Amino acid sequence: MSIRFASLRTLILLGGLLLASACSAATPGTAAAPFTNGNQYVTLPQPYQRYSKAGKVEVVEVFSYACIHCAEFAPYAEKLRKSLPPGVVFKLVPAPFNQYWLPFARAYYAADKLGVVSRTHLKLFREKFFQHYPLNSLDDLADFYAREGVKRDEFLRIANSPEATAAMKADLALIQKWGVDGTPTIVVDGKYRSANVANYAQLVTLTHWLVKRELAAKGGK
Repeated sequence: MSIRFASLRTLILLGGLLLASACSAATPGTAAAPFTNGNQYVTLPQPYQRYSKAGKVEVVEVFSYACIHCAEFAPYAEKLRKSLPPGVVFKLVPAPFNQYWLPFARAYYAADKLGVVSRTHLKLFREKFFQHYPLNSLDDLADFYAREGVKRDEFLRIANSPEATAAMKADLALIQKWGVDGTPTIVVDGKYRSANVANYAQLVTLTHWLVKRELAAKGGK
């Protein structure tokens, strides 16, 4: 049985940019492979990378701080990040799938700009979902980051800045190109998107397998 990730339920209009769910057509994989193209993962019709600039294989987790499944996956994702081989980069892309998720995306861009994601990422998930702090609005999130030593006004300024809005639009367009409609989703090198996995451990294993394929294709080890 596939795990049920958070799904796109509401289309949002973000500065004139309309997000629509798009599922790319899959082609059958080889029978000998441990994972099947069109089942556990999908090969995208055209690769789209965003972050990697040095020829490295790019692993992206599309996530939201508003997503309980992302909170459950977060410890797995952290172990995955630490276990990736040389020549691979791990990045996060926040998904603004509906109005409720928008503040969480803005919070990520502010935290990233302020350089505090590495020490606040897991803690935010823990406080929201497992310690049940009221983290639902941008003001709530500003209070959280203030407790972590971030200047509250500076956080809000960056979160509401035109730069954050532009980043959100760009990532939203990328998410749409990838055909992502649920979180957490892993995209490898802008070419492969995770799909019907049985559990979080399998998602990690799938990611390592796709990374190994891409490294081999690039002439790596």
